[in-house]
Amino acid sequence: MALNTSPDAPLPVGEVSRLIGGWIDRLGAVWVEGQITQLSRRPGQGVVFMTLRDPSYDISVAVTCYRQVFDAVADVVSEGARVVVHAKPEWYAPRGQLSLRAVEIKPVGIGELLARLEQLKRALGGEGLFAVDRKKALPFLPHRVGLVCGRASAAERDVLENARRRWPAVRFEVRNVAVQGIHAVTQVIEAVQELDQDPAVDVIIVARGGGSVEDLLPFSDEQLVRAVFACRTPVVSAIGHEPDSPLLDLVADLRASTPTDAAKKVVPDVGEELERVRQLRDRALRTVRGVLEREERGLAHALGRPAMERPHRMVDEREAEVDALVARSRRVLGHLLDRAESELSHTRARVVSLSPAATLERGYAVLQRADGAVVRAPGEVGGGEELRARVFEGEFAVRVVE
Repeated sequence: MALNTSPDAPLPVGEVSRLIGGWIDRLGAVWVEGQITQLSRRPGQGVVFMTLRDPSYDISVAVTCYRQVFDAVADVVSEGARVVVHAKPEWYAPRGQLSLRAVEIKPVGIGELLARLEQLKRALGGEGLFAVDRKKALPFLPHRVGLVCGRASAAERDVLENARRRWPAVRFEVRNVAVQGIHAVTQVIEAVQELDQDPAVDVIIVARGGGSVEDLLPFSDEQLVRAVFACRTPVVSAIGHEPDSPLLDLVADLRASTPTDAAKKVVPDVGEELERVRQLRDRALRTVRGVLEREERGLAHALGRPAMERPHRMVDEREAEVDALVARSRRVLGHLLDRAESELSHTRARVVSLSPAATLERGYAVLQRADGAVVRAPGEVGGGEELRARVFEGEFAVRVVE
């Protein structure tokens, strides 16, 4: 629908609206699924007005139909019901408003809803939103608990009363929201995200009492499931009763069968904890006493040994051994010294007997020339040569005569 327009040659509003209407009139009929949020059936009017809303994206569109079309499903369709509408888009030019003219309305059955939920469950599970390894552990003792529930509901009362009965010091941050109907998904998501951003909140409980499959549908909404998956704070799902299993149970970090069960799983029981402390204290005392008694028996056994009764006995025994070793070493050393002395005496006697001084002592003399050389033969000296004669007790000069 390209048009040649400019600030100097604009189109009138009526012309634009007419052109849009002409384009929409060329669209064919479509099947549309949504939730009826407003329904107007005024007596005497032949047209029924309603608003069809997409609960996942909070988008609505007006729907009109003839009374006979709506009367065919009037017994099973009301506000909040999910329906499939066969309608043709229409454009109301005077107001510039888009609407759908329905020619057939079909309520969405329970079986079909369950089948779609199962399909959504498989798709989200394939993305890893229900993986066990990504679930966060709950704190042992939360200081502040966030609670998302209906205003003045039995679920709120059950959680608050049971939690405070178990641990009176626990504190709650309560957000009251619609837990069924057209506004439930949006309000629950906003409450969960607000509590998740509060650093004082340690854990979040989303609670609702039992209900029909249609009543619990908001807690299987894809947008809510993704919002809970993105939470940094641990989330506990306490929706309906034990048989109920919305998709919120699968994405939550912990699933409680009832709101009362959620209070028991989130908050410890002060009486049980005191009893556990007493048991641990008694166990510790028994362990310490056992260790002390075992060590006392070991000490008594050690003190009863002979070495502990007569501690000097070991010293006396070692002293006797030392004395014996000293005496033995002295005897051995004496024998070695005597043997060495005898060997030294014999060696000295042999050395003395072989000494030149001993030869001189027997009357021999040694003749030496002036340069100290020993004369060994008569031919080594000449007549008139002076020599030195060494005897035992000294030396004197001699002259060689021919």
